[in-house]
Amino acid sequence: MTRGAIRIGIGGWTFPPWRGDFYPPDLPQRRELEFAANAFGAIEINATFYGRQSPKSWENWAQAVPDGFQFALKASRYCVTRSQLADAGEGIGNFLAQGLTALGDRLGPILWMLAARREFDAADIAAFLDLLPREHDGLPLRHVIEPRHETFRDERFFDLCRKRDVAIVFGDDDEFPCIDADTASFAYARLQRMRPEVVTGYPPGMLDAFAERTKRWSAGGRDVYMFMINGAKERAPAAALALQQRLG
Repeated sequence: MTRGAIRIGIGGWTFPPWRGDFYPPDLPQRRELEFAANAFGAIEINATFYGRQSPKSWENWAQAVPDGFQFALKASRYCVTRSQLADAGEGIGNFLAQGLTALGDRLGPILWMLAARREFDAADIAAFLDLLPREHDGLPLRHVIEPRHETFRDERFFDLCRKRDVAIVFGDDDEFPCIDADTASFAYARLQRMRPEVVTGYPPGMLDAFAERTKRWSAGGRDVYMFMINGAKERAPAAALALQQRLG
C-alpha cells in the first residue's frame, strides 16, 4: 500500500516568544510565514475561527509558502456554536465563500471544532456532516471534526464520519476525550500538552510514541497532519522540529 504524506506543523505563525528562539531576531515580521512554511509541512490557522479574511490575505498566504505546504483552517465559530448544527448551512456557505479557494493546492483540511458542552446527537450530527461539501469552486475539500464530549466515543458517530470521509481529531489533551478512530483517508492530530520546562515541549519518550503513531497511520495509506498546538506554546516549534527529526 502507498504511504500517505506526513505534514507536521504548528498553530499560527505570529507569536512574540518565538522571535529570537525559532525566528532569527533580525527576521522581518512580514517574512515569518515564509520562514515557518519552509520549516514545517503545515500550519493550522486560528484566525479563521473568529472572522472572515480578506481575499488579499488568502492570495498573500498562498504566495508565501512552498509547493507541498498546506494550511489547515479552523472553520467559523458561527457554524459550530448554534444550538442545532443542522441549521449551519448558510454559515458554512458564507465561510467557504470568503475567498479561501485562492489557496489552491495549499488548502489542507477544514477543522470543525465543537463546543465542549455539545453531546452526541446522531441525527443532528448526520445532518451537519451532510452539509459539508466535498468540493468548492472545483477545489476538493477535506473535513475534520473535533468533538469534545465523551458521548462522541460512539460507533454510530464513527460510522457517520466514515461514510463521508470525515476525519475525527486525535487530541492529546488534559481536558477533553482523546478519540483514535480511523474514519477517513487522512488522520489529524492536535497535541496540546507541551510543558514549558521541557525544551522540546514533550519529553523524548512521548515524541517517540507520536512518531511511531504517525508512521503507523501513514503506512496504512492515510495522509497525516499533526500539529503542536497548545500547552506551552512557546515550545511548539521545537516540539514540531523534534518530531520531524524522528520521522526523517
